[in-house]
Order: sequence, then C-alpha cells, then structure tokens
Amino acid sequence: MMAWSEYVLALAAFVASHFLPRLGGLREGLIGLLGRRVYFAAYGLLSLALLVWLIIAAGRAPYVELWPQLPWTRWLPNLAMPLAFVMVTCGGGLSAVTLGGRSKAAFDPARPGFAAISRHPLFLSLALWSGAHLFPNGDLAHVVLFGSFLVMALAAVAAFDAKARRSLGERAGAYFGATALLSLGPLFDPGWRRANLRRLALRAALGLVLWQGALHLHALAGVSPLPH
Repeated sequence: MMAWSEYVLALAAFVASHFLPRLGGLREGLIGLLGRRVYFAAYGLLSLALLVWLIIAAGRAPYVELWPQLPWTRWLPNLAMPLAFVMVTCGGGLSAVTLGGRSKAAFDPARPGFAAISRHPLFLSLALWSGAHLFPNGDLAHVVLFGSFLVMALAAVAAFDAKARRSLGERAGAYFGATALLSLGPLFDPGWRRANLRRLALRAALGLVLWQGALHLHALAGVSPLPH
C-alpha cells in the first residue's frame, strides 16, 4: 500500500483543490481579497502544478496491468491531441456559459463565435485528452487517472448545460439554438467564416504549436507518444 501513497496523495490533493474552495464561501472570500484575475490565475497555476504531479505520480505507481499496451492504440492520442489543443486555443474565452467563457450577458446569439462549433470546447478537449490516453495506458493507475477525467469532463458538459437553462431563463432557447455541443456546420457558412475565420486561424496555429511542444515534452520525460 505504501507504494501507492504518492499517487493517492496527489489524486486527493487534485480533487480537494477543486472542491474545497467551494466550501464556506472560501472562493468568494479569496476573490474579494485578491480580485478575480489574480485569483483565477493563481488557481489555474495551482491546478496545473497538481495535474503535473498527478501524472508523474501515476507513472511512479506500481504497474498493475488491466489490458496490454497495443501499438496501434498509440495512434489515438496522436490523432486526437492536435484537435484538442486547437479547441482549447480557439474556444478559450470565446464561448458562453461554460468553463473559461464570457459572461452570459455578453453572449449575442447573432454572433456566437466559436460557440457555434462547440459551447464547451475546454471540456471536450479534456474528454479528448483523457479518452485518447486511456486506451494506450491499460495499467490501473492510468486507467483511474484518465477514466476519472473522462467521466468528469462529460459530466461537466451536462452540468453546465443544465446551469445555462436555469440561469438564462427565457434566453436559453436562443442560446442553445445558436450554439452546439460539437458541429462543423459553421465552417461551411460563408457569413460565419467572414466573421470568425481569420481570428480563429491564428488561434488554431497557436494550438498546433502548443501540441508540438507537448510532443517534445513527452520526449524529454522519456515517454515517446509516437507509434512504433
């Protein structure tokens, strides 16, 4: 059991960092003290650091095979991760009523932006990342890690949609009518392309650069993500 201690501790710390701030008004108090921008910047850095620790701890945990590592499964993350990074850079700050999105007051159904393609790009990116890494990593520690993130991402999509229906009230119909869970239809709409494509092209290019950086980080960590 001691061999699992770092992994269990890292997992508990990551989960606690997402639930403890919601207890007793702690998050609101810290936002009032630090300001929203400083609080969310610090919280984002903390979450990222804990996630890195959790991934490292999963690699150090005892290897308990649930299914074998098949070479063809390595294609899954290599095909999915460019799309995941592009969705993060294109959707971050552009979608409405979701993680990292604008306030509901700023949403204009006539100009939904990237929300017309996906109103939950960060959650879908998380689901792509975790789902694509789940199958090539069939040991217990990584199955728990990636499986938990996959379930959490899909549950968050449903939870945020329910929250939007409650908070938007009469405007919910217009919001859901102008957005999509995932749709490529706007790419074939000339009006949408004229309004969004140039800005999103730059963001997509940034996403692909970050994806290449992530590949190199894998190599530096001694874990090749490429199929053999």
